[in-house]
Amino acid sequence: MKKSNKKESFIKGAAIIAGGGFLAKVIGALYRIPLTNLIGGYGLGLYQMVYPVYCLLLTVSATGIPSSIAKLTAERVSKGQGDKPLFSTAIKLFLFIGLAGSVVMVATAPLLSRAQDCRQVTAGYFTLAPSVFLVSAISVFRGWFQGKNDMLPTALSEVCEQLVKVAFGLLFAYIFREEVEKAVVFLLLAVSLSELFTLSLMLVLYKRVPAPLKPQEGGDKVAIKCVLRLSVPVTLSAMLLPLSGLLDSVLAVRLLSKYAENAVTLYGLFSGGAVTVINLPVSVCYGIAAASVPSVATAKAEAETGKKTSVKKRLFFSLGITVLIALPCAIGLYLLAEPAVKMIYRSLQGEELRILINLVKVFSVSALTLSCTQTLSACLTAQGKPQYSALSMAIAVTVKTVVYLFLLQNPNISVFGLAYATNLCYLIAFLLNLLYNLKASKEKTRSKKR
Repeated sequence: MKKSNKKESFIKGAAIIAGGGFLAKVIGALYRIPLTNLIGGYGLGLYQMVYPVYCLLLTVSATGIPSSIAKLTAERVSKGQGDKPLFSTAIKLFLFIGLAGSVVMVATAPLLSRAQDCRQVTAGYFTLAPSVFLVSAISVFRGWFQGKNDMLPTALSEVCEQLVKVAFGLLFAYIFREEVEKAVVFLLLAVSLSELFTLSLMLVLYKRVPAPLKPQEGGDKVAIKCVLRLSVPVTLSAMLLPLSGLLDSVLAVRLLSKYAENAVTLYGLFSGGAVTVINLPVSVCYGIAAASVPSVATAKAEAETGKKTSVKKRLFFSLGITVLIALPCAIGLYLLAEPAVKMIYRSLQGEELRILINLVKVFSVSALTLSCTQTLSACLTAQGKPQYSALSMAIAVTVKTVVYLFLLQNPNISVFGLAYATNLCYLIAFLLNLLYNLKASKEKTRSKKR
């Protein structure tokens, strides 16, 4: 009965985050319909050129936070220790790191826009910079709530982000519809405004958490090094993909521009079109990854106290649910690519529409492999082995870059070379993460036998 309750709790938590993530992604995907109508493929390309840099800085300051804070919180809760000291240390640490990230983004904006050979996006970097600081704080709240097995705040915050971004974004896009470059700058400002509203929501939810009825052990302050010990390798692992995206925005556009006048548009169709569509099922499976961290971390903590708990069973349970959801989605995206793209991107016509439909078909396999990769990465973090995830992604990204540097030189392959290379990247990362998880489980088994 106890095992059944734990599975129900896991599925409920995963479903809440998955539901929130899916709703947020649907709102974001629907947002692209009027947005593309207002700013076109060129505006979408400019918008997407700023995002790789933003995602990289966001990863350094925020992306590794939720899973690492969730693991540490879950361990303290399972041992009956206080979790507020951990939250206090984490929020101070990552607010400082987030502020540094925002400053770096502002300082390097002119240099980055020149490197991308697109000085029109300089102002966009300025308006997006506050988001790095704000999301750092939001991520600590999300991780803390997740570690307490409360997934609702994360789901609510994700939906809030999208709703506010869409509201301001469409308003700005309509006002500046005749000035595409200015519209893009204000669209990026809408992102910063959405994070400000979301942080306000998280503060309200945090203040509503009741104080524990009984005094908890371990109520003393948590050292910063304890948080960094896990957060740093998780962050290094997470930052490889946005770093790769930043490199893509420079190299891919330059390679495509050698034979295509619409290089920015082609890059926008892949990174802002195909990737957005594929990320819908991946966002649903993110709920499973998020729920896996406290589940596997609690199993680890229980095993250390001598309880009979199987980390491997919880790992494969998470992976099984991920495949159960992601595989039908991947098949559906391949078979229904044309109606899906036509519904989401109604303004696209002719050659651009044909390219995007084929990109979604080629890239559909990544809906499965990327979903499994993020779940397995979360399980590695929960087992205290995030460095394995970093290693697998480093290998995968290196292979991806080498492959598309070769493929993009062929005009007949064009931007599809980037899709093929990215598919290979996620497949390699998935297989390596699976092997590393099995290895970590065996190491844990041997240590218990001793």
